[in-house]
Amino acid sequence: QVQLVESGGTSAQPGGSLKLTCTTSEHPFRTIAWFRQAPGKEREGVATIQTRGGNTYYADSVKGRFTISHDNAKPAAYLQMNNLQPEDTAMYYCAASNLVVHDPNVFRGPSYRFWGQGTQVTVS
Repeated sequence: QVQLVESGGTSAQPGGSLKLTCTTSEHPFRTIAWFRQAPGKEREGVATIQTRGGNTYYADSVKGRFTISHDNAKPAAYLQMNNLQPEDTAMYYCAASNLVVHDPNVFRGPSYRFWGQGTQVTVS
């Protein structure tokens, strides 16, 4: 059974940094994404990477602050979050697909078959 496990979520101060990790039970996934959901808000896509081509996509709200990457050898995906702001507070989820997900579907939840349970990030 495919499993995605997120880690690295914790509390941080505004302006601080965190790095989230998504470890996977199998590889390779062609596309890996990070989504987040804040209380009372809809889930939103944050960042996506096509693992073979290396193409990345970012939500406007995180461009220049967040960086998505992956390591085929581990296998794992990462989300480096810098200059965190209170509005980044949310549960962060890792999602993966065996298919290449193309724009404009990169931030659509149904594009991804596999999901982790989430890791909480609180910025205050």
